[in-house]
Amino acid sequence: MLEALKKNPAWKGRKGPVVLVIMDGVGYGKYREGDAVADSKMYNLDAIKAKSPHTRLKAHGKAVGLPSDEDMGNSEVGHNAMGCGRVFNQGAALVSASLKKGAMFEGRAWKEIVENVKSGVSGGNSGATRQGALHFIGLFSDGNVHSHLDHLKAMIRQAKAEGVGKVRVHVLFDGRDVGETSALEYLDPFEAFLKEESSGGFDAKIASGGGRMWITMDRYGADWGMVERGWKTHVLGSVRQFAGAREAVETYRREIPGIIDQDLKEFVIAENGKPVGTIEDGDSVVYFNFRGDRALEITAAFEEDNFDKFDRQRRPKVCYAGMMEYDGDLHVPRRYLVSPPSIDRTMGEYLAATGVRTLAISETQKYGHVTYFFNGNRTGKFDDKLEDYQEIKSDVVPFEQRPWMKCAEITDRVIAAVGSGKYDFIRLNYPNGDMVGHTGIYQAVVCSMEAMDIQLGRLLKAVDQAGGVMLITADHGNSDDMFEHDKKTGAVALKKDGSPKAKTSHSLNPVPCVVYDPGWQGEYPKAPGEGSLNGGLGISSIAAACIHLLGYLPPADYDRSVLKM
Repeated sequence: MLEALKKNPAWKGRKGPVVLVIMDGVGYGKYREGDAVADSKMYNLDAIKAKSPHTRLKAHGKAVGLPSDEDMGNSEVGHNAMGCGRVFNQGAALVSASLKKGAMFEGRAWKEIVENVKSGVSGGNSGATRQGALHFIGLFSDGNVHSHLDHLKAMIRQAKAEGVGKVRVHVLFDGRDVGETSALEYLDPFEAFLKEESSGGFDAKIASGGGRMWITMDRYGADWGMVERGWKTHVLGSVRQFAGAREAVETYRREIPGIIDQDLKEFVIAENGKPVGTIEDGDSVVYFNFRGDRALEITAAFEEDNFDKFDRQRRPKVCYAGMMEYDGDLHVPRRYLVSPPSIDRTMGEYLAATGVRTLAISETQKYGHVTYFFNGNRTGKFDDKLEDYQEIKSDVVPFEQRPWMKCAEITDRVIAAVGSGKYDFIRLNYPNGDMVGHTGIYQAVVCSMEAMDIQLGRLLKAVDQAGGVMLITADHGNSDDMFEHDKKTGAVALKKDGSPKAKTSHSLNPVPCVVYDPGWQGEYPKAPGEGSLNGGLGISSIAAACIHLLGYLPPADYDRSVLKM
Protein backbone atom coordinates (compact mmCIF):
# COMPACT_ATOMS: atom_id res chain seq x y z
CA MET A 1 0.00 0.00 0.00
CA LEU A 2 1.37 3.40 -0.99
CA GLU A 3 1.73 6.19 1.53
CA ALA A 4 -0.73 9.05 1.19
CA LEU A 5 0.36 12.15 -0.68
CA LYS A 6 1.56 15.01 1.49
CA LYS A 7 -0.49 18.17 1.69
CA ASN A 8 1.00 21.18 -0.03
CA PRO A 9 1.51 23.75 2.77
CA ALA A 10 1.26 26.59 0.26
CA TRP A 11 -1.84 25.34 -1.50
CA LYS A 12 -5.15 24.19 -0.09
CA GLY A 13 -6.73 23.23 -3.40
CA ARG A 14 -10.08 24.50 -4.64
CA LYS A 15 -13.66 24.24 -3.43
CA GLY A 16 -14.77 22.17 -6.41
CA PRO A 17 -13.23 19.21 -8.22
CA VAL A 18 -10.26 19.08 -10.54
CA VAL A 19 -11.61 18.01 -13.94
CA LEU A 20 -9.10 16.54 -16.39
CA VAL A 21 -10.48 16.74 -19.94
CA ILE A 22 -8.64 14.59 -22.49
CA MET A 23 -9.52 15.61 -26.04
CA ASP A 24 -8.39 12.44 -27.77
CA GLY A 25 -6.49 13.05 -31.00
CA VAL A 26 -6.40 16.86 -30.85
CA GLY A 27 -3.10 18.62 -31.51
CA TYR A 28 -1.55 21.75 -33.00
CA GLY A 29 -1.10 21.16 -36.73
CA LYS A 30 2.19 21.69 -38.52
CA TYR A 31 0.42 22.52 -41.79
CA ARG A 32 -2.48 24.91 -42.28
CA GLU A 33 -3.99 22.75 -45.00
CA GLY A 34 -5.50 19.64 -43.48
CA ASP A 35 -5.62 20.93 -39.91
CA ALA A 36 -9.25 20.17 -39.11
CA VAL A 37 -8.82 21.42 -35.54
CA ALA A 38 -7.74 24.87 -36.71
CA ASP A 39 -10.45 24.77 -39.38
CA SER A 40 -13.18 24.18 -36.80
CA LYS A 41 -15.10 26.87 -34.97
CA MET A 42 -13.81 26.06 -31.49
CA TYR A 43 -15.32 29.15 -29.87
CA ASN A 44 -15.39 27.79 -26.32
CA LEU A 45 -11.90 26.34 -26.35
CA ASP A 46 -10.56 29.58 -27.84
CA ALA A 47 -12.31 31.61 -25.16
CA ILE A 48 -10.93 29.41 -22.38
CA LYS A 49 -7.40 29.70 -23.78
CA ALA A 50 -7.75 33.49 -24.09
CA LYS A 51 -8.17 33.85 -20.32
CA SER A 52 -6.03 30.96 -19.12
CA PRO A 53 -2.38 29.95 -19.11
CA HIS A 54 -1.66 27.34 -21.75
CA THR A 55 1.23 25.62 -23.47
CA ARG A 56 2.08 22.81 -25.84
CA LEU A 57 3.18 19.37 -24.69
CA LYS A 58 4.95 16.55 -26.50
CA ALA A 59 2.82 13.44 -26.99
CA HIS A 60 4.88 11.25 -29.29
CA GLY A 61 8.22 9.50 -29.55
CA LYS A 62 10.57 9.37 -26.59
CA ALA A 63 8.29 11.68 -24.58
CA VAL A 64 5.87 8.74 -24.18
CA GLY A 65 8.38 5.88 -24.16
CA LEU A 66 8.53 5.02 -27.85
CA PRO A 67 11.83 4.14 -29.58
CA SER A 68 12.39 7.39 -31.49
CA ASP A 69 10.83 10.77 -32.11
CA GLU A 70 9.76 9.54 -35.53
CA ASP A 71 7.19 7.31 -33.77
CA MET A 72 3.74 8.79 -33.45
CA GLY A 73 2.05 8.66 -30.07
CA ASN A 74 -1.12 6.71 -29.41
CA SER A 75 -3.89 6.61 -26.89
CA GLU A 76 -2.46 3.75 -24.85
CA VAL A 77 1.01 5.16 -24.24
CA GLY A 78 -0.48 8.63 -23.88
CA HIS A 79 -2.83 7.60 -21.09
CA ASN A 80 -0.04 5.56 -19.48
CA ALA A 81 2.16 8.67 -19.38
CA MET A 82 -0.55 10.96 -18.05
CA GLY A 83 -1.64 8.44 -15.44
CA CYS A 84 1.75 7.46 -14.04
CA GLY A 85 3.56 10.79 -14.26
CA ARG A 86 6.70 9.21 -15.68
CA VAL A 87 7.90 7.72 -18.97
CA PHE A 88 8.33 3.96 -19.33
CA ASN A 89 9.71 2.18 -22.37
CA GLN A 90 6.67 0.95 -24.26
CA GLY A 91 5.78 -2.06 -26.38
CA ALA A 92 7.59 -1.18 -29.58
CA ALA A 93 10.85 -0.40 -27.79
CA LEU A 94 10.63 -3.45 -25.55
CA VAL A 95 10.01 -5.84 -28.44
CA SER A 96 12.76 -4.32 -30.57
CA ALA A 97 15.23 -4.59 -27.68
CA SER A 98 14.23 -8.19 -26.99
CA LEU A 99 14.77 -9.13 -30.61
CA LYS A 100 18.09 -7.30 -30.82
CA LYS A 101 19.42 -9.11 -27.77
CA GLY A 102 17.88 -12.43 -28.82
CA ALA A 103 16.07 -12.62 -25.48
CA MET A 104 12.72 -13.41 -27.09
CA PHE A 105 14.04 -16.58 -28.67
CA GLU A 106 15.61 -17.74 -25.42
CA GLY A 107 12.33 -17.36 -23.56
CA ARG A 108 10.06 -20.18 -22.54
CA ALA A 109 7.08 -18.99 -24.63
CA TRP A 110 8.99 -19.00 -27.94
CA LYS A 111 10.51 -22.39 -27.19
CA GLU A 112 7.05 -23.82 -26.44
CA ILE A 113 5.42 -22.63 -29.64
CA VAL A 114 8.31 -23.92 -31.76
CA GLU A 115 8.51 -27.27 -29.97
CA ASN A 116 4.74 -27.71 -30.27
CA VAL A 117 4.94 -27.34 -34.05
CA LYS A 118 7.95 -29.57 -34.45
CA SER A 119 6.62 -32.35 -32.20
CA GLY A 120 3.93 -33.06 -34.77
CA VAL A 121 0.39 -34.47 -34.59
CA SER A 122 -1.05 -37.80 -35.62
CA GLY A 123 -2.31 -37.98 -39.16
CA GLY A 124 -5.32 -40.14 -38.28
CA ASN A 125 -5.88 -43.71 -39.49
CA SER A 126 -2.54 -43.84 -41.28
CA GLY A 127 -0.71 -43.34 -38.01
CA ALA A 128 1.66 -40.93 -39.71
CA THR A 129 2.83 -37.83 -37.88
CA ARG A 130 2.81 -34.43 -39.55
CA GLN A 131 4.50 -31.28 -38.37
CA GLY A 132 2.15 -28.49 -37.41
CA ALA A 133 2.17 -24.99 -38.83
CA LEU A 134 3.27 -21.81 -37.09
CA HIS A 135 0.69 -19.04 -37.68
CA PHE A 136 1.28 -15.32 -37.24
CA ILE A 137 -1.73 -12.99 -36.93
CA GLY A 138 -1.37 -9.23 -36.59
CA LEU A 139 -1.43 -5.70 -37.97
CA PHE A 140 0.45 -5.69 -41.26
CA SER A 141 2.44 -2.44 -41.32
CA ASP A 142 5.40 -0.60 -39.85
CA GLY A 143 3.22 1.96 -38.08
CA ASN A 144 4.82 0.90 -34.77
CA VAL A 145 1.61 1.61 -32.88
CA HIS A 146 0.26 -1.95 -32.64
CA SER A 147 2.99 -3.87 -34.43
CA HIS A 148 5.96 -3.65 -36.77
CA LEU A 149 6.73 -5.80 -39.81
CA ASP A 150 10.37 -6.01 -38.80
CA HIS A 151 9.29 -7.96 -35.71
CA LEU A 152 7.31 -10.39 -37.86
CA LYS A 153 10.18 -10.92 -40.29
CA ALA A 154 12.63 -11.58 -37.46
CA MET A 155 10.36 -14.27 -36.02
CA ILE A 156 9.88 -15.92 -39.41
CA ARG A 157 13.63 -16.05 -39.97
CA GLN A 158 14.15 -17.53 -36.52
CA ALA A 159 11.42 -20.12 -37.04
CA LYS A 160 13.16 -21.27 -40.20
CA ALA A 161 16.53 -21.39 -38.45
CA GLU A 162 15.04 -23.58 -35.71
CA GLY A 163 13.63 -26.11 -38.14
CA VAL A 164 9.99 -25.09 -38.42
CA GLY A 165 8.80 -26.26 -41.80
CA LYS A 166 5.55 -24.38 -42.35
CA VAL A 167 4.62 -20.76 -41.57
CA ARG A 168 1.33 -19.06 -42.39
CA VAL A 169 0.72 -15.33 -42.02
CA HIS A 170 -2.72 -13.81 -41.48
CA VAL A 171 -2.53 -10.14 -42.39
CA LEU A 172 -4.62 -7.31 -40.98
CA PHE A 173 -4.24 -4.37 -43.33
CA ASP A 174 -3.68 -1.05 -41.60
CA GLY A 175 -4.62 2.17 -43.43
CA ARG A 176 -4.85 3.95 -40.09
CA ASP A 177 -1.40 4.25 -38.57
CA VAL A 178 0.04 4.41 -42.10
CA GLY A 179 -1.31 5.61 -45.45
CA GLU A 180 -4.97 4.78 -45.97
CA THR A 181 -4.33 2.86 -49.22
CA SER A 182 -0.76 1.71 -48.68
CA ALA A 183 -1.48 -2.05 -48.40
CA LEU A 184 0.33 -3.06 -51.58
CA GLU A 185 3.39 -1.03 -50.59
CA TYR A 186 3.79 -3.50 -47.72
CA LEU A 187 2.38 -6.57 -49.38
CA ASP A 188 4.60 -6.81 -52.46
CA PRO A 189 7.96 -6.60 -50.63
CA PHE A 190 6.70 -8.99 -47.98
CA GLU A 191 5.62 -11.54 -50.58
CA ALA A 192 9.12 -11.28 -52.07
CA PHE A 193 10.59 -11.81 -48.59
CA LEU A 194 8.51 -14.95 -48.06
CA LYS A 195 9.47 -16.28 -51.48
CA GLU A 196 13.15 -15.77 -50.72
CA GLU A 197 12.87 -17.47 -47.33
CA SER A 198 10.88 -20.43 -48.73
CA SER A 199 13.76 -22.71 -49.53
CA GLY A 200 15.35 -25.84 -48.11
CA GLY A 201 12.01 -27.34 -47.14
CA PHE A 202 10.71 -24.16 -45.50
CA ASP A 203 7.24 -23.13 -46.71
CA ALA A 204 5.99 -19.64 -45.79
CA LYS A 205 2.83 -18.09 -47.25
CA ILE A 206 0.17 -15.49 -46.56
CA ALA A 207 -2.96 -17.45 -45.66
CA SER A 208 -5.71 -14.89 -45.02
CA GLY A 209 -6.45 -11.29 -44.29
CA GLY A 210 -8.71 -8.27 -44.22
CA GLY A 211 -8.90 -4.74 -42.87
CA ARG A 212 -8.22 -4.03 -39.21
CA MET A 213 -11.55 -2.27 -38.71
CA TRP A 214 -13.49 -5.08 -40.40
CA ILE A 215 -12.03 -8.22 -38.87
CA THR A 216 -10.28 -9.38 -35.70
CA MET A 217 -9.14 -6.12 -34.08
CA ASP A 218 -12.19 -5.04 -32.09
CA ARG A 219 -11.71 -3.64 -28.60
CA TYR A 220 -13.73 -3.12 -25.43
CA GLY A 221 -16.45 -5.45 -26.71
CA ALA A 222 -17.70 -2.77 -29.10
CA ASP A 223 -18.34 -5.15 -32.01
CA TRP A 224 -17.71 -8.87 -31.48
CA GLY A 225 -18.87 -9.43 -35.06
CA MET A 226 -15.43 -8.21 -36.15
CA VAL A 227 -13.77 -10.96 -34.14
CA GLU A 228 -16.18 -13.59 -35.45
CA ARG A 229 -15.35 -12.59 -39.02
CA GLY A 230 -11.68 -12.86 -38.12
CA TRP A 231 -12.18 -16.32 -36.64
CA LYS A 232 -13.96 -17.53 -39.77
CA THR A 233 -11.12 -16.05 -41.84
CA HIS A 234 -7.98 -17.10 -39.99
CA VAL A 235 -9.10 -20.28 -38.26
CA LEU A 236 -11.90 -21.80 -40.34
CA GLY A 237 -10.97 -20.45 -43.76
CA SER A 238 -14.66 -20.30 -44.63
CA VAL A 239 -14.74 -16.91 -46.38
CA ARG A 240 -14.20 -15.71 -49.94
CA GLN A 241 -11.22 -17.27 -51.67
CA PHE A 242 -8.53 -15.67 -53.82
CA ALA A 243 -5.39 -16.92 -55.53
CA GLY A 244 -3.27 -14.28 -53.77
CA ALA A 245 -3.45 -11.36 -51.36
CA ARG A 246 -2.78 -8.78 -54.08
CA GLU A 247 -5.71 -10.14 -56.06
CA ALA A 248 -7.93 -9.79 -52.99
CA VAL A 249 -6.92 -6.18 -52.39
CA GLU A 250 -7.33 -5.18 -56.03
CA THR A 251 -10.67 -6.96 -56.33
CA TYR A 252 -12.18 -5.27 -53.29
CA ARG A 253 -10.90 -1.88 -54.40
CA ARG A 254 -12.52 -2.41 -57.77
CA GLU A 255 -15.80 -3.71 -56.34
CA ILE A 256 -16.08 -1.11 -53.57
CA PRO A 257 -14.87 2.24 -54.94
CA GLY A 258 -13.24 4.41 -52.30
CA ILE A 259 -12.65 1.62 -49.81
CA ILE A 260 -9.56 2.16 -47.66
CA ASP A 261 -7.27 -0.48 -46.22
CA GLN A 262 -8.70 -0.59 -42.72
CA ASP A 263 -12.10 -1.57 -44.15
CA LEU A 264 -10.99 -4.20 -46.69
CA LYS A 265 -13.21 -7.28 -46.57
CA GLU A 266 -12.03 -10.68 -45.41
CA PHE A 267 -10.33 -13.23 -47.67
CA VAL A 268 -8.43 -16.51 -47.66
CA ILE A 269 -5.76 -17.66 -50.07
CA ALA A 270 -6.60 -20.97 -51.73
CA GLU A 271 -4.84 -23.45 -53.98
CA ASN A 272 -6.93 -25.94 -55.93
CA GLY A 273 -10.00 -24.70 -54.08
CA LYS A 274 -8.54 -25.40 -50.64
CA PRO A 275 -7.37 -22.73 -48.15
CA VAL A 276 -3.60 -22.82 -47.71
CA GLY A 277 -3.56 -21.99 -44.02
CA THR A 278 -6.50 -22.86 -41.79
CA ILE A 279 -5.54 -23.27 -38.14
CA GLU A 280 -5.63 -26.92 -37.05
CA ASP A 281 -4.94 -29.11 -34.03
CA GLY A 282 -1.23 -29.21 -33.27
CA ASP A 283 -0.48 -25.80 -34.76
CA SER A 284 0.99 -22.83 -32.92
CA VAL A 285 -0.35 -19.28 -33.15
CA VAL A 286 1.43 -16.00 -32.39
CA TYR A 287 -0.60 -12.82 -32.24
CA PHE A 288 2.23 -10.43 -32.99
CA ASN A 289 0.63 -7.11 -31.97
CA PHE A 290 2.41 -5.71 -28.93
CA ARG A 291 -0.42 -3.33 -27.99
CA GLY A 292 -3.11 -4.86 -25.87
CA ASP A 293 -6.46 -3.19 -26.45
CA ARG A 294 -7.17 -4.78 -29.84
CA ALA A 295 -5.57 -8.08 -28.88
CA LEU A 296 -7.72 -9.16 -25.95
CA GLU A 297 -10.82 -10.32 -27.82
CA ILE A 298 -9.17 -12.58 -30.40
CA THR A 299 -7.03 -13.92 -27.54
CA ALA A 300 -10.18 -14.78 -25.60
CA ALA A 301 -11.53 -16.68 -28.61
CA PHE A 302 -8.41 -18.86 -28.63
CA GLU A 303 -7.95 -19.27 -24.88
CA GLU A 304 -11.30 -19.25 -23.09
CA ASP A 305 -13.10 -22.54 -22.46
CA ASN A 306 -16.47 -20.98 -21.63
CA PHE A 307 -16.58 -18.57 -24.55
CA ASP A 308 -20.03 -17.22 -25.45
CA LYS A 309 -19.46 -14.23 -27.74
CA PHE A 310 -20.06 -16.22 -30.94
CA ASP A 311 -20.14 -19.81 -32.17
CA ARG A 312 -16.54 -20.79 -32.88
CA GLN A 313 -17.80 -23.93 -34.71
CA ARG A 314 -14.53 -25.60 -33.82
CA ARG A 315 -11.70 -24.62 -31.52
CA PRO A 316 -8.38 -26.09 -32.62
CA LYS A 317 -5.97 -27.34 -29.98
CA VAL A 318 -3.09 -24.94 -30.48
CA CYS A 319 -0.18 -23.45 -28.59
CA TYR A 320 -1.14 -19.76 -28.49
CA ALA A 321 1.09 -16.82 -27.56
CA GLY A 322 0.72 -13.06 -27.63
CA MET A 323 3.59 -10.73 -28.36
CA MET A 324 3.14 -9.28 -24.87
CA GLU A 325 0.98 -9.79 -21.81
CA TYR A 326 -2.08 -7.77 -22.75
CA ASP A 327 -3.68 -7.73 -19.28
CA GLY A 328 -1.32 -7.95 -16.34
CA ASP A 329 -4.04 -8.44 -13.74
CA LEU A 330 -5.93 -11.19 -15.54
CA HIS A 331 -2.69 -12.61 -16.98
CA VAL A 332 -3.92 -12.65 -20.56
CA PRO A 333 -2.67 -14.32 -22.62
CA ARG A 334 -1.35 -17.28 -20.65
CA ARG A 335 1.79 -17.30 -22.82
CA TYR A 336 3.59 -14.22 -24.16
CA LEU A 337 6.92 -13.51 -25.80
CA VAL A 338 7.96 -10.17 -24.23
CA SER A 339 7.13 -8.81 -20.78
CA PRO A 340 5.30 -5.45 -20.82
CA PRO A 341 6.53 -2.41 -18.91
CA SER A 342 5.98 -2.71 -15.18
CA ILE A 343 4.18 0.53 -14.41
CA ASP A 344 3.79 1.18 -10.71
CA ARG A 345 2.77 3.99 -8.34
CA THR A 346 0.30 5.61 -10.72
CA MET A 347 -1.55 8.79 -9.87
CA GLY A 348 -4.75 6.78 -9.40
CA GLU A 349 -3.12 4.57 -6.79
CA TYR A 350 -1.71 7.58 -4.93
CA LEU A 351 -5.09 9.35 -4.97
CA ALA A 352 -6.81 6.26 -3.59
CA ALA A 353 -4.20 6.01 -0.82
CA THR A 354 -4.83 9.67 0.00
CA GLY A 355 -8.62 9.35 0.17
CA VAL A 356 -9.31 11.39 -2.97
CA ARG A 357 -12.73 10.61 -4.46
CA THR A 358 -12.42 9.92 -8.19
CA LEU A 359 -14.63 9.47 -11.25
CA ALA A 360 -13.31 8.12 -14.57
CA ILE A 361 -15.68 8.28 -17.54
CA SER A 362 -15.81 7.91 -21.31
CA GLU A 363 -17.71 5.99 -23.94
CA THR A 364 -16.83 2.44 -24.90
CA GLN A 365 -14.19 3.36 -27.45
CA LYS A 366 -12.02 5.09 -24.84
CA TYR A 367 -13.37 3.74 -21.56
CA GLY A 368 -10.37 1.44 -21.16
CA HIS A 369 -8.04 4.37 -21.65
CA VAL A 370 -9.29 6.43 -18.69
CA THR A 371 -9.34 3.27 -16.55
CA TYR A 372 -7.02 0.40 -17.55
CA PHE A 373 -4.31 2.38 -19.37
CA PHE A 374 -4.49 5.42 -17.10
CA ASN A 375 -3.93 3.06 -14.18
CA GLY A 376 -0.75 1.60 -15.68
CA ASN A 377 -2.32 -1.35 -17.55
CA ARG A 378 -4.21 -2.46 -14.46
CA THR A 379 -7.71 -3.90 -14.51
CA GLY A 380 -10.09 -2.87 -11.73
CA LYS A 381 -10.06 -0.15 -9.13
CA PHE A 382 -7.60 0.68 -6.39
CA ASP A 383 -10.43 1.39 -3.93
CA ASP A 384 -14.06 0.49 -4.65
CA LYS A 385 -15.32 3.00 -2.10
CA LEU A 386 -13.38 5.97 -3.49
CA GLU A 387 -13.53 5.32 -7.24
CA ASP A 388 -16.40 5.23 -9.71
CA TYR A 389 -15.92 4.18 -13.34
CA GLN A 390 -18.67 4.93 -15.85
CA GLU A 391 -18.86 3.59 -19.40
CA ILE A 392 -21.30 5.05 -21.91
CA LYS A 393 -21.96 2.56 -24.70
CA SER A 394 -20.65 3.70 -28.08
CA ASP A 395 -22.81 3.52 -31.19
CA VAL A 396 -21.89 0.58 -33.41
CA VAL A 397 -21.90 2.60 -36.64
CA PRO A 398 -19.14 4.12 -38.78
CA PHE A 399 -17.83 7.11 -36.87
CA GLU A 400 -18.20 9.49 -39.81
CA GLN A 401 -21.96 8.88 -39.63
CA ARG A 402 -22.11 9.96 -35.96
CA PRO A 403 -19.12 12.30 -35.63
CA TRP A 404 -20.44 13.83 -32.41
CA MET A 405 -20.23 10.35 -30.89
CA LYS A 406 -21.25 10.38 -27.21
CA CYS A 407 -19.66 13.65 -26.18
CA ALA A 408 -22.98 15.14 -25.06
CA GLU A 409 -23.86 12.10 -22.96
CA ILE A 410 -20.39 12.11 -21.38
CA THR A 411 -20.84 15.79 -20.55
CA ASP A 412 -24.31 15.20 -19.07
CA ARG A 413 -22.82 12.70 -16.62
CA VAL A 414 -19.83 14.87 -15.78
CA ILE A 415 -21.94 17.97 -15.16
CA ALA A 416 -24.07 15.96 -12.76
CA ALA A 417 -20.93 14.62 -11.07
CA VAL A 418 -19.40 18.09 -10.71
CA GLY A 419 -22.60 19.43 -9.20
CA SER A 420 -23.03 16.51 -6.82
CA GLY A 421 -19.99 17.42 -4.73
CA LYS A 422 -19.21 13.71 -4.56
CA TYR A 423 -15.87 13.81 -6.36
CA ASP A 424 -12.54 15.56 -5.89
CA PHE A 425 -11.02 14.45 -9.20
CA ILE A 426 -12.81 13.66 -12.46
CA ARG A 427 -11.11 12.47 -15.62
CA LEU A 428 -12.92 12.11 -18.93
CA ASN A 429 -12.06 11.35 -22.52
CA TYR A 430 -13.81 12.79 -25.56
CA PRO A 431 -12.94 10.27 -28.34
CA ASN A 432 -14.10 12.42 -31.26
CA GLY A 433 -10.79 13.76 -32.54
CA ASP A 434 -9.21 10.33 -32.69
CA MET A 435 -11.97 7.96 -33.74
CA VAL A 436 -13.45 10.29 -36.36
CA GLY A 437 -9.97 11.45 -37.36
CA HIS A 438 -9.10 7.88 -38.32
CA THR A 439 -11.90 7.83 -40.90
CA GLY A 440 -10.14 10.42 -43.06
CA ILE A 441 -13.48 12.18 -43.71
CA TYR A 442 -12.60 15.85 -43.29
CA GLN A 443 -16.13 17.21 -42.97
CA ALA A 444 -16.94 14.64 -40.30
CA VAL A 445 -13.84 15.59 -38.32
CA VAL A 446 -14.75 19.28 -38.34
CA CYS A 447 -18.24 18.33 -37.18
CA SER A 448 -16.75 16.20 -34.40
CA MET A 449 -14.55 19.05 -33.19
CA GLU A 450 -17.36 21.58 -33.11
CA ALA A 451 -19.67 19.13 -31.33
CA MET A 452 -17.01 18.58 -28.69
CA ASP A 453 -16.44 22.30 -28.33
CA ILE A 454 -20.10 22.82 -27.48
CA GLN A 455 -19.67 20.37 -24.64
CA LEU A 456 -16.59 22.17 -23.36
CA GLY A 457 -18.75 25.28 -23.02
CA ARG A 458 -21.34 23.38 -21.00
CA LEU A 459 -18.66 21.85 -18.80
CA LEU A 460 -17.05 25.22 -18.17
CA LYS A 461 -20.24 26.57 -16.62
CA ALA A 462 -20.50 23.59 -14.29
CA VAL A 463 -16.87 23.93 -13.16
CA ASP A 464 -17.39 27.68 -12.59
CA GLN A 465 -20.47 27.10 -10.49
CA ALA A 466 -18.76 24.43 -8.37
CA GLY A 467 -15.59 26.45 -7.89
CA GLY A 468 -13.45 23.82 -9.54
CA VAL A 469 -10.54 23.64 -11.95
CA MET A 470 -10.47 22.31 -15.50
CA LEU A 471 -7.25 21.07 -17.10
CA ILE A 472 -7.69 20.47 -20.82
CA THR A 473 -5.18 18.41 -22.79
CA ALA A 474 -4.85 15.53 -25.27
CA ASP A 475 -3.11 12.18 -25.51
CA HIS A 476 -1.75 12.64 -29.07
CA GLY A 477 -2.52 14.43 -32.31
CA ASN A 478 -4.67 13.21 -35.20
CA SER A 479 -7.41 15.59 -36.35
CA ASP A 480 -4.79 18.32 -36.69
CA ASP A 481 -3.16 16.49 -39.63
CA MET A 482 -5.81 15.14 -42.01
CA PHE A 483 -3.95 15.42 -45.35
CA GLU A 484 -0.83 13.66 -46.56
CA HIS A 485 2.02 16.12 -47.16
CA ASP A 486 5.31 15.87 -49.01
CA LYS A 487 7.95 15.60 -46.27
CA LYS A 488 10.41 17.83 -48.13
CA THR A 489 8.18 20.54 -49.57
CA GLY A 490 5.15 20.36 -47.27
CA ALA A 491 2.86 20.34 -50.30
CA VAL A 492 -0.43 18.48 -49.98
CA ALA A 493 -0.36 15.09 -51.70
CA LEU A 494 -3.14 14.78 -54.26
CA LYS A 495 -5.22 11.91 -55.59
CA LYS A 496 -5.65 11.33 -59.32
CA ASP A 497 -8.81 13.45 -59.27
CA GLY A 498 -6.89 16.39 -57.77
CA SER A 499 -8.41 16.15 -54.29
CA PRO A 500 -6.21 15.96 -51.17
CA LYS A 501 -5.07 12.51 -50.14
CA ALA A 502 -6.53 11.80 -46.71
CA LYS A 503 -4.25 10.97 -43.79
CA THR A 504 -5.83 8.60 -41.26
CA SER A 505 -2.93 8.10 -38.85
CA HIS A 506 -1.89 9.99 -35.75
CA SER A 507 0.36 13.01 -36.04
CA LEU A 508 3.72 13.92 -34.54
CA ASN A 509 2.35 17.27 -33.41
CA PRO A 510 2.27 18.72 -29.89
CA VAL A 511 -0.98 18.83 -27.95
CA PRO A 512 -2.60 21.58 -25.89
CA CYS A 513 -2.47 21.98 -22.14
CA VAL A 514 -4.84 24.62 -20.79
CA VAL A 515 -5.38 25.29 -17.06
CA TYR A 516 -8.72 26.97 -16.35
CA ASP A 517 -8.59 27.94 -12.68
CA PRO A 518 -11.06 30.70 -11.73
CA GLY A 519 -10.22 30.28 -8.02
CA TRP A 520 -6.54 31.09 -8.53
CA GLN A 521 -4.94 32.79 -5.51
CA GLY A 522 -1.39 33.38 -6.76
CA GLU A 523 -0.05 29.86 -6.23
CA TYR A 524 1.60 29.84 -9.68
CA PRO A 525 2.07 32.33 -12.55
CA LYS A 526 -1.26 32.72 -14.30
CA ALA A 527 -0.90 35.28 -17.06
CA PRO A 528 -3.20 34.29 -19.94
CA GLY A 529 -1.48 32.86 -22.98
CA GLU A 530 1.58 30.75 -23.57
CA GLY A 531 4.50 31.20 -21.24
CA SER A 532 2.89 30.96 -17.81
CA LEU A 533 3.20 27.17 -17.82
CA ASN A 534 6.33 25.07 -18.17
CA GLY A 535 6.74 24.49 -21.91
CA GLY A 536 8.69 21.85 -23.78
CA LEU A 537 7.49 19.05 -21.52
CA GLY A 538 5.70 15.83 -22.34
CA ILE A 539 2.21 14.84 -21.33
CA SER A 540 3.67 12.90 -18.39
CA SER A 541 3.78 16.33 -16.69
CA ILE A 542 -0.02 16.24 -16.41
CA ALA A 543 -0.01 13.91 -13.39
CA ALA A 544 2.03 16.21 -11.18
CA ALA A 545 -0.08 19.17 -12.29
CA CYS A 546 -3.31 17.41 -11.30
CA ILE A 547 -1.83 16.51 -7.91
CA HIS A 548 -0.75 20.13 -7.40
CA LEU A 549 -4.21 21.39 -8.30
CA LEU A 550 -5.74 18.98 -5.77
CA GLY A 551 -3.59 20.57 -3.06
CA TYR A 552 -0.93 17.90 -2.64
CA LEU A 553 2.75 17.47 -3.39
CA PRO A 554 3.52 15.05 -6.24
CA PRO A 555 5.97 12.18 -5.66
CA ALA A 556 9.58 13.31 -5.94
CA ASP A 557 10.32 11.10 -8.96
CA TYR A 558 7.31 12.21 -10.98
CA ASP A 559 8.10 14.26 -14.06
CA ARG A 560 8.02 18.01 -13.51
CA SER A 561 4.58 19.58 -13.28
CA VAL A 562 3.41 21.75 -16.12
CA LEU A 563 2.60 24.36 -13.47
CA LYS A 564 5.47 26.69 -12.60
CA MET A 565 5.85 26.07 -8.87
